[in-house]
Amino acid sequence: MPQVELHRYARPAWERMMHIHRALQEGRYPNCHQLARELEVVPRTIKRDVDFMRYRLNLPIAYDARHWGYHYTEPVKAFPDIPVTEEEVFALLVAHKAIAHYRGTPFEPLLETAFQKLAGRLDSQTRHTLGALDMALSFRPFAPDDADLHSFEILTRAVREHREVRFWYRNLGTRQPRQRRVRPYHLACIENHWYLFAFDVARQDIRTFALGRLRQPELTGRRFAPPKRFNLDEYLRGSLAVFRGQADYEVVLDFDAWAGDLVRGRRWHATQEMIELPGGEVRLRLRLNSLEEAERWVLSWGTHATVVRPRALARRLRDIAQELSQRYRELLEAAVTATPDRSGVGAGGGG
Repeated sequence: MPQVELHRYARPAWERMMHIHRALQEGRYPNCHQLARELEVVPRTIKRDVDFMRYRLNLPIAYDARHWGYHYTEPVKAFPDIPVTEEEVFALLVAHKAIAHYRGTPFEPLLETAFQKLAGRLDSQTRHTLGALDMALSFRPFAPDDADLHSFEILTRAVREHREVRFWYRNLGTRQPRQRRVRPYHLACIENHWYLFAFDVARQDIRTFALGRLRQPELTGRRFAPPKRFNLDEYLRGSLAVFRGQADYEVVLDFDAWAGDLVRGRRWHATQEMIELPGGEVRLRLRLNSLEEAERWVLSWGTHATVVRPRALARRLRDIAQELSQRYRELLEAAVTATPDRSGVGAGGGG
């Protein structure tokens, strides 16, 4: 393997140092060139690792010219804890709290185990700091999916092994599911919901499947070559979340001062352009390929957001507002009619 390629396959620094530590404990007198061949890195990487172990971790490492290698000058019972900064402790805590996004999936126990292993390497003072910060930070996923572990495991395996999979899938608003055969490319958690991005064999196109509406997946014996250039960020570039259309819309929204404080400073979309308006208002400009998700998002802001462009989105919201107005007018009128007044006689009743 050419040296220029070695860094692409280099093991993590911690794993390399543990390998060096074991070689030193066993009295093998390893040198930089031997270790570089074993770990598939360049000798200068091993030299940096040895220097870190010697000067940052205070390990008693010396070079023995007679044996052409390094050795411990005194017994070392265990590899020392690696010092971490307060910022790194906080980052570790954020990673641990983020496990909340994976509740109910096969990743949860694996992530928890990995965190406990990392935390176990910290010294007592750092663990105390981690414990003190634990009460100051949390993640609260909104309405996460009730994940089916069996389905999730099968789909994860299908993605990893590049195997076609069959399952029953129910489209939004329909009652009867249909069987689909797909080539799974990617699994993603978007807005607390899990989605499978896969090539639908019958439809000859990439489709998005919500795991909450997917049932009875099973692996087939067919394997496939995954596309070399499938990139989820690029695939969803024109989407506000996961819905992907074929059109091209310039979406311009004005937010009042109240909503402006909530909108500014956040990354809503890769194409966004934010303009400050007088009085604390904010104008947000996006480039989207569909309006379905934009419609729901604008509605969630109530009267605090106004559609400037396109007119197609403004018309959608006008029609929804009219329908909602009629629906709740009828509901409230019915409620008033059914509610008795203080004398016990219905509000709409006679004498």
